[in-house]
Amino acid sequence: MHDMNYADQHLISILQTTRSIAVVGASIKPSRASYRVIRFLLDKDYHVIPVNPSYAGQTVHELPIVARLADIQDKVDMVDVFRRSEDAGTVVDDAIAIDAKTVWLQLDIIDQNAAARAEKAGLKVVMDRCPAIEYPRLIGE
Repeated sequence: MHDMNYADQHLISILQTTRSIAVVGASIKPSRASYRVIRFLLDKDYHVIPVNPSYAGQTVHELPIVARLADIQDKVDMVDVFRRSEDAGTVVDDAIAIDAKTVWLQLDIIDQNAAARAEKAGLKVVMDRCPAIEYPRLIGE
């Protein structure tokens, strides 16, 4: 069972060493959390790659949206997941396949089996947290 009581230093380390973030479930709709989180991450100088097959070929915050993690040519440090818990496992498997360093499941997204697979593959795992909340809390604006 993955322990979700993350030490602040663990989260700080992830946020400070991550440079590129693939946001799976990226939306072009300003009302969606993923839209706002992408803007936040860009404002913090992360390289963001939006991922969503429904919007592939479109842009969000002037960034091209790709259909799948496998379509990304650059190295991905973190995969930030905005998908339902029941869909998270597939995304985690895709994150493992592209050699991401961290998989971060957003608020209310929990998949213990996927977390175990990711950790076994050497990835760091964060579940039920949002980097746009943790960053200001731990690092500051």
